[in-house]
Amino acid sequence: MSDSHSLSHRELELVDALRRLGGSARSAELARMLDVSEETVRRTIKALNKAGAVQRVHGGAFLAGPQSATSFARRISENQKEKARIAALAARYVRDGMALFLDVGSTTAFVAEELRQKSGLIVVTNSIGAAQTLASHNGNRVHFLGGEMHSNERGTFGYVAEQQLRRFSLDLAILSADAVSAKQGVLYHSAEEAQLACVAAECAQKVAIAMAHPKFADTAPHCGPEPRRISVLFTDQDPGKKLTHALAEWGVKTEIALPGKTG
Repeated sequence: MSDSHSLSHRELELVDALRRLGGSARSAELARMLDVSEETVRRTIKALNKAGAVQRVHGGAFLAGPQSATSFARRISENQKEKARIAALAARYVRDGMALFLDVGSTTAFVAEELRQKSGLIVVTNSIGAAQTLASHNGNRVHFLGGEMHSNERGTFGYVAEQQLRRFSLDLAILSADAVSAKQGVLYHSAEEAQLACVAAECAQKVAIAMAHPKFADTAPHCGPEPRRISVLFTDQDPGKKLTHALAEWGVKTEIALPGKTG
């Protein structure tokens, strides 16, 4: 990595912004935070990538170094078109003034971007990115949960986060997941993330899962909310016969965001 004295003022500002955002961010987030255009951010990222200070990914960047390739940074760069379609569809279910929870998922990050079109939202979140995207915009009120910071996920987890979340009555919880099983429902690699998702489901009138189709083939060890608590699955492809049958049995509505069909 280049010595910091060799970086320009703008480059240092962007590196500092990445640190404050948990080590990784999308270009749109950085542009808002630094009050510059996305094109300026992209040029700065390109220069920093060449200098070895950041690692560029499609749509954003993360800090270079032995611990920089965070889970979130990898996930946010995958299946971006599909996640954008899913987010646009999910946002249609959110009305102005609703109280909702957003988790740390990469698809949820796209949902947060779409929700900038709404106003007067009460947003409870453990995601640095979602909080940054929606705070002080269109009359939104954002409550960022405390707890233990997991830099790889750019969010907070644990007892404190769960207890704070329990104090809210939510209209909707929009959750991500690492996998989905026709037998056990939504699954997570992290026990802490699974537990917080369960708490969010208990606090919400309706629960939505936002998930791109590659996760239909994945598995993970920790169970999330009881499947019958989930109202709707937003995805980009048909889940397949077995999973579709299980979702119907649980009373989960499947909404598929096809290309050109979410506007």
